[in-house]
Amino acid sequence: MLSVPILRPLTTMTAKTPAANESESTPPAPASLHFPRWENALEEPSHEPTVLIVDEIDLNRRLLKAMLKTLPYRMLEAKRPSEAFAVLERETVDVMIVDLVMPEMSGTDFCARVKNNRSTQFIPILMVTSVQGTETEISGIDSGADDFLVKPLNPSLVRARLRAMLRNKALIDSLDEAETILFALARSVEQRDKYTGAHCERLAAYGVALGRAVGLCRNDLIALHRGGYLHDIGKVSIPDNILFKRGFLSDAEWDNMRQHTIRGEEICRPMRTLAPVLPIIRSHHERWDGSGYPDRLQGEEIPLLARILQVADIYDALTTSRPYKPA
Repeated sequence: MLSVPILRPLTTMTAKTPAANESESTPPAPASLHFPRWENALEEPSHEPTVLIVDEIDLNRRLLKAMLKTLPYRMLEAKRPSEAFAVLERETVDVMIVDLVMPEMSGTDFCARVKNNRSTQFIPILMVTSVQGTETEISGIDSGADDFLVKPLNPSLVRARLRAMLRNKALIDSLDEAETILFALARSVEQRDKYTGAHCERLAAYGVALGRAVGLCRNDLIALHRGGYLHDIGKVSIPDNILFKRGFLSDAEWDNMRQHTIRGEEICRPMRTLAPVLPIIRSHHERWDGSGYPDRLQGEEIPLLARILQVADIYDALTTSRPYKPA
């Protein structure tokens, strides 16, 4: 843990000799003086959290609002799933409290639908019910609920569960923001070159299409899609006079250019969610005969996803105009 010093005010201080009846030591700080750890900033939401309560019964919604009135939450309500989906389309919701028994669809079906939607899948859901039994709790959790409470609800427990869910949501949001920044950086690399156009989008689409054709699983298809955008992110470190040179590169310039695969891997390695993409970034310029870079891999030593994206990359290069050749 880092030790953060307390900065003294920038005022002129006159040395004072302690009197005989005064202690030589510095008096302790008042117990009420508290300096929060800097890490706590990662656990606190950066805005007033929005809680959506989905319950058909008015009394239940009022009770939940009363339990949470001492907390700085923005409260939204919906009587039925259709109203809740309408709220999710127009509002940013940080956590939901959903009753198991609802009109139109069950709480488990509602939860499954929320979790299967890419735009809402990371919203934590606290499911509540008056139906006792382990099977009920298991069905709720299997549907994607992040937590489950049985009525009658304990107000302190409800507040504690919501705080924990919001902390986890804040961490997930921070990871999502970091990925967004990396993708924006990759797009900025592409936009430096007017000739590559929508190169990243095309590679992502070609890679996924080819991955589907050879029967890859969903996680591999996601890695190919991300790899289409991030494969050349290391070029952010390549000088423009090398990256956009119209003539042949010198040996030294080629050595510099080849480093973009390694630098790209280094940029993305801290993101654990991008681990499946790292082999694509590092190895998409390897060649079957071992003449590629940076590791001179050959044949099936080259990761499969890197081979697939390389095929897509070559196809895109052949079908688009570049500074040194027509399409």
